[in-house]
Amino acid sequence: MVHVLLRFGRPWAGALVLLGAAAACGSAQTTPPSPASAPLPAERDTPAWLVADTAGRTVTIALQITPGSAGGPALLNGHHNGALQIVVPLGWTVQWDWRNADAASAHSLVVMAEREKLPLEGGRAAFTNALTRNVTGGLAAGQGDRTTFTAEEAGWYWLLCGVPGHAIAGEFLGLRVDPEARTASVKAK
Repeated sequence: MVHVLLRFGRPWAGALVLLGAAAACGSAQTTPPSPASAPLPAERDTPAWLVADTAGRTVTIALQITPGSAGGPALLNGHHNGALQIVVPLGWTVQWDWRNADAASAHSLVVMAEREKLPLEGGRAAFTNALTRNVTGGLAAGQGDRTTFTAEEAGWYWLLCGVPGHAIAGEFLGLRVDPEARTASVKAK
């Protein structure tokens, strides 16, 4: 197009087209996404709340429940409705430090096998010790729990709030115990 404009005796028109194209490309690349449209972490990204120790075959996860938007589900590390999946290699030890920072409601956390439907409330943990205290009653704001379990069976699981109605409202993340994973990671689901 620039060549055609130059051929018709308007060299300045070609320069304007090039400047306009460069400005359009530059602005498209430098405009930051709004928080609502910000991308979720890719599989290779590791958030600060997940620390993997490949030599020790351990992953440490800091989890926090915070209030959701008006009328929405509470957020687990800023996410809900299974938007994130934590990937843990088979046989690794998982340590979590969980805290309820939602002053409006009690919450809990339990690892349950993924099924066709989310449960109405928390039930039997998929792994020994993979739950907070008082799963169905929840823990009050400011309370927390620390636990350690071994991801001893490959498969798909939910990290969900066991308080009745919370998981089905969207208060859950995914957990994948993967025999082929070499380290722990987080990915958008």
